[in-house]
Amino acid sequence: MKTVTRLDVAEAIYSEIGLSRKDSNDILDMIINEIVKELAQGNDVKLSSFGTFSLRQKNARTGRNPKTGVEAVITPRKVISFKPSQTMRKIINK
Repeated sequence: MKTVTRLDVAEAIYSEIGLSRKDSNDILDMIINEIVKELAQGNDVKLSSFGTFSLRQKNARTGRNPKTGVEAVITPRKVISFKPSQTMRKIINK
């Protein structure tokens, strides 16, 4: 199994559309930055036929260090969740 990197996606844009490598990389950066900006503002990001990125608030809780067994408080934080679209699920599960 291969891991696809940001460079791989930019290269695919370059080869499919025919833009320069720099322009392809710039477009990808703009898309990613827009997604991050919207999530940072607390907005969900829904990409049709792909999925939805959303923020969830996790409350503080007591956890345990798996190596030592010592209890520690895990601070409240926001986490990003991704829910794939039905279209993506169908493609992956064929």
